[in-house]
Amino acid sequence: MLKYIMVAVLAFTLVGCTQETQNKIGRAVQNWTGVNGVLEVYAGNKLVKRFLEIDKLTTAVSTNGDTPRPYRFGYGILDENLNMVADKHEKKVYFEFSDYSTPYIFYTYPK
Repeated sequence: MLKYIMVAVLAFTLVGCTQETQNKIGRAVQNWTGVNGVLEVYAGNKLVKRFLEIDKLTTAVSTNGDTPRPYRFGYGILDENLNMVADKHEKKVYFEFSDYSTPYIFYTYPK
């Protein structure tokens, strides 16, 4: 019985939250579970870089921690041959890119 009451309270709490609060909760869960994301970087219409198996992208913040910086960063496997497969020779790398001038797409890739 207590289990059902807790589920009901949680459901009502989430329904009562604003969309932004629900998004923050979802992002917090993804920070713990990861998203298996793919980041594609374009130069015009051409795909030039792809990173696989990304847990999350992070927005950089200033040294004092309250001002966002104009770039994002993360870790992922560099897909050198752009075949959407993490081949044995392809390694996990750190990357960063500008929020203002880099055309990119980040999405989850279900396997």
